[in-house]
Amino acid sequence: MTALPQVLPDVLTGRVAWIFGDDHDIDLMIGVENIKYTDPDHLHSVCMKAYEEDFTDKVREGDWLVGGRNFGYGHPHYVAMTAMRNEGIVGVIAESFAPGFWRGEVSNGMPLLTVPGVSSAVERWDELEVNWREATVKVASKGLELQGQPLNERGQEMIAAGGRYALLLAEHGTKVN
Repeated sequence: MTALPQVLPDVLTGRVAWIFGDDHDIDLMIGVENIKYTDPDHLHSVCMKAYEEDFTDKVREGDWLVGGRNFGYGHPHYVAMTAMRNEGIVGVIAESFAPGFWRGEVSNGMPLLTVPGVSSAVERWDELEVNWREATVKVASKGLELQGQPLNERGQEMIAAGGRYALLLAEHGTKVN
């Protein structure tokens, strides 16, 4: 069997860029009126404006989003998370996820970690060390380590490969350009 690709390291470091409460509809990150846009410049211009005008100036590559229960409920539109990826967001750690959001984003290669208590344990800009395979979140400044529910093997393979498309191509012997 061919070795599967791994484009994402197991341990990622970054900051908590934003903490959302329970039942967060991801479309609100860009505004419902923008869910059909794909232009990165447009998405950058609207990303998180309803929450913080200069969010895109503060976030950096490797940062994480944190959420409460049922993160990503509503219709599983992918444009909002595409905008977040473009801004450098590497993954989401939440108490729980809406099933449609979960399936879609894991399939797109986005690490999603279910970690009980995370939304009340961390603060914005806390530095994190996240092992997405083991579902551990360390906050060294607080001497805190949270344990979540690790993804199943197939979910881990999709994330490691950069998404289901890249994984399927690798499994069937075709290279991704």
